[in-house]
Amino acid sequence: MARTVLQQTPLHACLHPGLSNPSICLACPLSSAPMIVDLLTATTIVLPVSLSDIGNGAAPPSGNKIPDGSAPFSPAIACFSKYGDWVYVGNSKGEILIIDSVSIKIRGIFSIPGSALIKNIAFSRSGQYLLTNSNDRIIRIYENLLPLKGGHEVLDRANQEAIEQDEVQRLKHAGSGALALFREFQDLITKVHWKAPYFSGDGEWVAGGSASKGEHKIYIWDMDRRLAKILEGPKETLLDLAWHPVKPIIASVSMTGIVYLWAKDCTENWSAFAPDFRELEENEEYVEQEVGFDLVPETEKVKELDIYEDRDIDIVTVEEGDSALSDSDMSQEEILLEVSSEDKMSQQQMREIMYSLRFEEGVDSCDNNS
Repeated sequence: MARTVLQQTPLHACLHPGLSNPSICLACPLSSAPMIVDLLTATTIVLPVSLSDIGNGAAPPSGNKIPDGSAPFSPAIACFSKYGDWVYVGNSKGEILIIDSVSIKIRGIFSIPGSALIKNIAFSRSGQYLLTNSNDRIIRIYENLLPLKGGHEVLDRANQEAIEQDEVQRLKHAGSGALALFREFQDLITKVHWKAPYFSGDGEWVAGGSASKGEHKIYIWDMDRRLAKILEGPKETLLDLAWHPVKPIIASVSMTGIVYLWAKDCTENWSAFAPDFRELEENEEYVEQEVGFDLVPETEKVKELDIYEDRDIDIVTVEEGDSALSDSDMSQEEILLEVSSEDKMSQQQMREIMYSLRFEEGVDSCDNNS
């Protein structure tokens, strides 16, 4: 999309966060002061790194040419605020200069404890916290007290409060109300120097790389200063690292030019869904029992068959019981048949009638007396 050539080797560069079209870039060269580069016109504006660079507060000339380096220079690092209204510049004197990105004027100065050289400076994505890495081996987190957008009124009011003081004191008074120390991170045992510390995407974690030679270690802390994890890589010096804006992924660059991606090893825990589910670390041979999935074991069925195998079934005898539960509408009492003497009926006919009646009652025999 755009390309420009600087006269110095750039160590760090970032685009203006408040523009939809990336046309403004902030570059930090190796041997000169940070500069704002217009990618469309290829013009550059050098930023002041100390109050002495601009005399009484006037902005430096904004020409296309960059100083040839004849003047003494102190290393500096810079970054944009959340919406690009301000540029925060850290210098070798342990000072953070708050510079208006449009007028290129210093509006406030904040001093780091110890006045150690500032090697890194970065904002969290939310713009709420500012991170600095100093030469005293301490990573500091500052709370941003200025509004995310604008904030010129706050600094103007602070300058008016110290109007009777000189220029330096007024700027320091204004800067003291812009930042407040929140956390400090350091290794009290090894006293290691840090490289390229950054916030996580959500601003809840801080990662810093070890600056020791032949060591590729990344330290991760939470915002309560607790060391959560140390990522150990190959025996290669770490140069830079960056945290993914939305995912838990870290990219680190080694001295050999290899980029390593660090991601969380996610393991599935099915026992959270089924408490009786047992997880297996490796394959196990399982022998299913015969009654494993049977509702009624086969052995009980065999026993039940053995019990009734030799029993005689009586289909003739009528069990006495409640007549209401019987399927028959006839009574279980003896059936009587009255035959008058006038009816000329033989014994053979009477016997046939009795047989038929008895058969309906479930009795298959009848004696002659009946």
